[in-house]
Amino acid sequence: MASQDAPPATSYAPSDVPSGVSFFLSIPFAFFLPELVFGFWVWILVAATQVANPLLQGWVMYVSLTSFLISLMLLLSYLFGFYKKYDSWTVLDSLYHGTTSILYMSAAVLQAHATIISESQDLHNYYINVAASFFAFITALLYILHAFRIYYH
Repeated sequence: MASQDAPPATSYAPSDVPSGVSFFLSIPFAFFLPELVFGFWVWILVAATQVANPLLQGWVMYVSLTSFLISLMLLLSYLFGFYKKYDSWTVLDSLYHGTTSILYMSAAVLQAHATIISESQDLHNYYINVAASFFAFITALLYILHAFRIYYH
């Protein structure tokens, strides 16, 4: 008699990734939309100012725009179920958010420095830089929380 073995698994998906609307309501996946919204505000606000120091705010633009686009691709890959094909998806997610949190914190500090520099030049640009600094620090905090929650998930 032949033994009845279970068929091999065709999916490596983590069992605890929700689908549908519950995806956006469960931690750590609930951080995706705020990361995108606040990150969007960072690069829009930095782009709206007269750049006082191109080196500082160029790095802020690079980090915020790149993080926005990669986070959007990661969100779409979760929504379309691409994570089901790979075993190490949570490692990729954790490494991405950990690295991005460090880069975003450096960008937030540089944006705060650019805000201090612009204080003496133009008050309108100063207020826009203050808002960009605020959103940069909030976004960095969201990426840090997401990284820790994915790592300890």
